[in-house]
Order: sequence, then structure tokens, then C-alpha cells
Amino acid sequence: MIFVKLDELKPGMRLGKPIYNKNGVLLYDRNTKLNMQAIVGVRNFGLMGLYILEPAEPLPPMTEDDINFERFQTMAVFSIREDLDLIAVGKKDKGLDWLCSLIMKNYGGLDRKINFVQSLRGADDFVYKHVLNVAILAAIIANQLKIPHSRVNTLIKAAILHDIGALSQRGIMTGDVLSPEERDLIRRNSQDVLGKYKEMDEEAMKIINQMQNMYCTEENGFSDALKSNVNANILYVADAYDRMTAMKSHEEPTSEVKAVRELLERSDLYDKKVVNALIKGINILYPGVCVELTNKEKGLVITANEDNIFEPIVLGFSNNTLYNLAAGDNVKISDVMKTMDNRIKLDRSLLEAYQK
Repeated sequence: MIFVKLDELKPGMRLGKPIYNKNGVLLYDRNTKLNMQAIVGVRNFGLMGLYILEPAEPLPPMTEDDINFERFQTMAVFSIREDLDLIAVGKKDKGLDWLCSLIMKNYGGLDRKINFVQSLRGADDFVYKHVLNVAILAAIIANQLKIPHSRVNTLIKAAILHDIGALSQRGIMTGDVLSPEERDLIRRNSQDVLGKYKEMDEEAMKIINQMQNMYCTEENGFSDALKSNVNANILYVADAYDRMTAMKSHEEPTSEVKAVRELLERSDLYDKKVVNALIKGINILYPGVCVELTNKEKGLVITANEDNIFEPIVLGFSNNTLYNLAAGDNVKISDVMKTMDNRIKLDRSLLEAYQK
């Protein structure tokens, strides 16, 4: 699969990912061959480009959850863009509470892990995609922590609104790390905009203020009051994870494995209970995932380890050696292998053959 810029699209190219409209209606399915009419239509969506299957490449597998996740992201970003742009200029939103309820319904009560797949974002849509993902992650984490649904709706609203002050500073949002001055500018802009928003929930505003205070003071450490606020910690962890793993046009994203490791290692910044709840809610190292080991071997996760996700059983590709990473030897997982569209590389056929 390759990424092709809009002006380089040609008739006959096969889509690697589906295209939906703002209502979540499927316009072009995967494996669809583009014609000129489709190419002209795609240019009106404001996309940077499309993922295209190479001529002999088979269609990669996608679960029903994966398909629904991509459809929901597309629909929700359109909705968030409309609402945030209205709020930013002092007007009433059109359906923010409805969207919060929808995120809660889809991701606030899951009884299984999901594949949290990032989509490519640029300066123009970074804020919208970022706050949506933070809201979804916050709902997933809150569900694992058994937080009452009434409080989760408020948390989701805070997640969607927490970076509204960045809309006037879109260029600085595309990096993993913001300077203290940039963070403070976004904080002040957000407080100014939300202070004029008549429908602003007082508890959501409190969560946003505490999370932004954490973000602006992380170099000097947090006060006990900030550390004790569960919702602010959830928002802070979700924000950090999404920034690390976001797909940007100018640089490689941090992998899920490296991002989670950093969150766990920095327990002075990120609440370990919250990080572990994140790990329990999303798929990272599960059977079928292709990985790189510290001994330079590439392999396949055969059996996951729910007690420690970094210590599964891995089948080495070169010599069919089984590595039990929980056994205490020196071999560890270096990273996961990724496809061009940032999906974790899977080899389900090899896994099935091994299981048989």
C-alpha cells in the first residue's frame, strides 16, 4: 500500500481505505478502482491524498470494528469541525451534546479491546482529529476504571473542547512537543473562548483547566491537587498518547509500543492506573502482530500476555524459534512492524498455520 497525493491520482488505481461522507455513508469501498469522476469528487473532501493498493497487492484484512471505527471517525470529524468553528467565534454549537452521547454509546461501555487506528492529519485538521481521538480514548479509559456514565459524558465534552484555543494557532499543533510558551498560549486562548461559551458545563471547564495546568507545569512537577483529579489525569494521558502516535505528513509517528512504554516509565507525569486502563482498552500486542525483537529477529506474536503486554510468546521468522519473553532472558520487543497506512502489520495466515 502506498500514499498518493491528490494531484497524482490516476484512473484505475485501487483504494486501500474506504471513503465516507460527513454522514458516515460509504462513497467508495476498499478495492474500488478510481475513475475521473471519483478523483474529482475526492478533491472536494479536503484530503491530502489517498492510500492506494499496489497492482498485485491483495486487500488487507479489516475487522467489522475497524470498519466501524473509520466510519465513525470520518463522520465525527465533520461534526466536531462545525461545532468548534461555531464556538470559536462566539456562536452556539449545532450538536456537541449529541456527539458526546454518541461517543459514550460507542466507546464508553465496550466489553472488548479495539484497534485504535490513527488517520493522516495535517495542520488544517489536526485539532479536530486530535480532540476526537482524545475523547474516544478518554471514554475507553473511563470505562476500564468503572467511572459512572454521568461523569464520563462530562469528561468527553471536556476532551472535545480542551484544545479549542489551538484553532487560531494550528501550525504549532502538529508537533509531538510544544514549548511552555506555546502551551500557555493555547491554554489562555481556550479559556478566553470557553469563557464566552454560554453552554459551557462548569465541571467540564474545571477538568480542562486542571488538565491544561498539568500540561503547562509538567517540567516542574504536579501539585497533589492536580495528581488527585482522576478526570484531569485521564484527559492528560489520552492527550499525550494521541499526540505521540498521531500520523503527520512531515514525520513518522511514535509506535503504540514506544508510546505506552514512555507513559509507563514517566510515572511522575502519567498516572499508572490510567495508563494501565488505556492498555486494557486498546489492542497493542496480540496474536498475529508482527514485531521486531532486540536481538534483530523479526517474529509473530503467538500468545498475548495480559499480565504484561510486553512479554508475549513470539515465533521467530528466521528459525521458527519460540521466544517466551516472560521467561526472563535478555530478548525483548523492540517495536511493532507497521504497514504504510500505519496499521500494525498482521500475519493471520501464519498464526493459523502455527495453531493447526
